[in-house]
Amino acid sequence: MADDGLSQAELETLLNTVESDAAPTAGGAEPAAASSQRGGSAEPPQKPRDKISPYDFKRPERVTKEQMRALQVLHEGFGRNFGIALSALLRSVVEVKLTSVSQLTCGEFLLSLENPTFFNLLRARPLEGYLILDIDPAILYPIIERLLGGGREPGAVARRPLTEIELRLVSRITGLFLQELRRAWQNVLELELSVDRVESDPRLVQVVPPGEAVALIRFELTINDARGIMSLCIPRLALRRIDDRLSGNAWASHGQRPPSTQTVKQVSESLHQSVVELVAHLAETKITTGDMFNLRVGDIITTEKDVHSPVAVCLEGVPKYRAHPGSFKGHKAIQIEEALGPPPESAKE
Repeated sequence: MADDGLSQAELETLLNTVESDAAPTAGGAEPAAASSQRGGSAEPPQKPRDKISPYDFKRPERVTKEQMRALQVLHEGFGRNFGIALSALLRSVVEVKLTSVSQLTCGEFLLSLENPTFFNLLRARPLEGYLILDIDPAILYPIIERLLGGGREPGAVARRPLTEIELRLVSRITGLFLQELRRAWQNVLELELSVDRVESDPRLVQVVPPGEAVALIRFELTINDARGIMSLCIPRLALRRIDDRLSGNAWASHGQRPPSTQTVKQVSESLHQSVVELVAHLAETKITTGDMFNLRVGDIITTEKDVHSPVAVCLEGVPKYRAHPGSFKGHKAIQIEEALGPPPESAKE
C-alpha cells in the first residue's frame, strides 16, 4: 500500500502556497478585499479588552461606594449618641463603636447570626420593606442584669430565648435605639420607626429573598468586661427610593447637631448620682531619697507654702477651686473661696 503521508517536498510546497495567499497584493489591498469580491465581508479588527472585571450574579453590587460612605458617616454619629443615652439609662459607662459597614446578601447575613438571638423586624415608614435589628446575647443579658440592678459581677451568658419579662425590659433598649436612629436620619428622611415583630430564631423570618443585597452596619457594645455585637441590616429595597439623598451632602452635617434636651437631662440626672474624687493639695516640696528613707513618725517636713495661702482643690485631677484649710465640728475641712475658670489655650498645648 502506498504511504498516505506527505513527503518533505509536498509539505514545503503547501506552506509556500499558504504564505502567498496571506501576503498583501501589489496594490496594498488586504486579503479581505478579495474575500469581499467573492461575496464575503471583512470583520472589523477587535480591540483589546483592557478593563474587564468579574461579576458574581450571586452577590450583586447594588449599593454604590458613595452611599456606603454616607451610611458609615451617618451611623458613626448615631453610635456616639446611642452610647451616651444608653449609659444614662443603665447608669454605667457603655461604649458603642461602629466596627464595619459592609454589603452582602440577606442569606449570608442570616447565616451569620446565632440561634437563639434577639431578632427584631423594624418598620421604617416611608421606606419599603423591613429593617432588621439583631443584638448578640453576649451583651444583651448583661444589659438585662444592669436593668435589674445587678451586672457588676461577670456571669455566664444564657443560651435561651428571652422570657416575657425580659422582653419587656429589653423593649426599653430597642425604644432608645429607635429614638436615636430617627434623630440620626433626620437630615436624610423623617422616619416613623416601630418594632413589628420579635423572634429568637432568625431562620423563621423571610424578610427579602436570600440573594437580595443588604447593607450591614455592625456596632460593638462594651459594658465593663462584657462585649457583644449589635447589627442593623438595611435591605437594598429600603434604600432604593432615597438613592439621591444618600448620594448628596444633606447627611454630612448630622454629626454637628447639638444633643437633645432629653439626652442632656438624662445625662445630668445620671451624673448627679456619680461619685467623683475631690483632692485638696495642701503643699508640695522635694526631698532627697536619703531623707525619705530616714523619715519617722513625728518628723516635720517644711515647705515653701505660707500657712495663710489658699490650697488648690482638684476634681478628678483637674484644678477647680481655691480654698482655705480649717476644721468643722472636730473634722478637718476646707472652705471654698474661689472657682477656677477653664485653663487657657496655651496651657492645654
